[in-house]
Amino acid sequence: MTLHRFTPSDIQLFIVLDIMTALNTDSQRTPQTLAQDAKIKTGAPFLTIEDVSKVYQTPRGPYTVLDGVNLTVQEGEFVCLIGHSGCGKSTLLNMVAGFSQPTHGEVCLKNKRIAEPGPDRMMVFQNYALLPWLSAYENVYLGVDSVYPNRPHGEKKAIVRHHLEMVGLTEAADKRPSQLSGGMKQRVAIARALAIRPEILILDEPFGALDAITKEELQEELLKIWREHKVTVLMITHDIDEALFLADRVVMMTNGPAAHIGEVMEIPFKRPRNRARIMEDPTYYELRNYALDFLFRRYAHDDAA
Repeated sequence: MTLHRFTPSDIQLFIVLDIMTALNTDSQRTPQTLAQDAKIKTGAPFLTIEDVSKVYQTPRGPYTVLDGVNLTVQEGEFVCLIGHSGCGKSTLLNMVAGFSQPTHGEVCLKNKRIAEPGPDRMMVFQNYALLPWLSAYENVYLGVDSVYPNRPHGEKKAIVRHHLEMVGLTEAADKRPSQLSGGMKQRVAIARALAIRPEILILDEPFGALDAITKEELQEELLKIWREHKVTVLMITHDIDEALFLADRVVMMTNGPAAHIGEVMEIPFKRPRNRARIMEDPTYYELRNYALDFLFRRYAHDDAA
């Protein structure tokens, strides 16, 4: 018997399909429940990661990926996570998304423990996770229809068109992923996530596979969308310059196994941000050198490990 080997892109597609099936939650997202969700204690944290550890059982015994992670994120904040491969960044954000659960500790959104995926948290993957047999329009519509099946068809169409226009893809709405560039595919993935109106947008190295020019263009677009939607953003990146340009705070992870948050850098640049002006600021290079020292001297990756 021949077994099919699934690629990471296949697995991401399965995750998207599973989310779309699980998030048939129009009945859960009524004005009444949304109003209840909005009743948060004044000054209460928006997202809390409290004493979180993640341990996997292996043939060689327990393997601790994360150990004692604590982080509080305020509503509307833009936070970047940076660290070497294997330090548990994706594992941590998968727990925020609800794809997996902590072994110890808890992750809470508005004082409610996250136990499963939900339309209030949407993820954008580096490899886009678009369904190849659907057009750009149909990929976005699938998300909207899955979360809001009872809304009028015309309203759902308008939501899809609006979000494709927002990312500059009106003319490419009827093209399939194979007919789109990498940057255009990522725009579709962002439009699909935002069309559901999540409270948290989770980005796992969304621009890592793009060329430098397209990457900078999408960074600018992401900041514009973030300002307009007031969405909270958690983003993984390996690019220090990207983190300094985008984020309010940069969370720097120690090496794994048993990784934790080493330091959190506050980014002081005013918004809206101008890339050229920031790069002329001596503070930019102080922060950049500090992050480089953290990653490549204090927590240099041991390739022999």
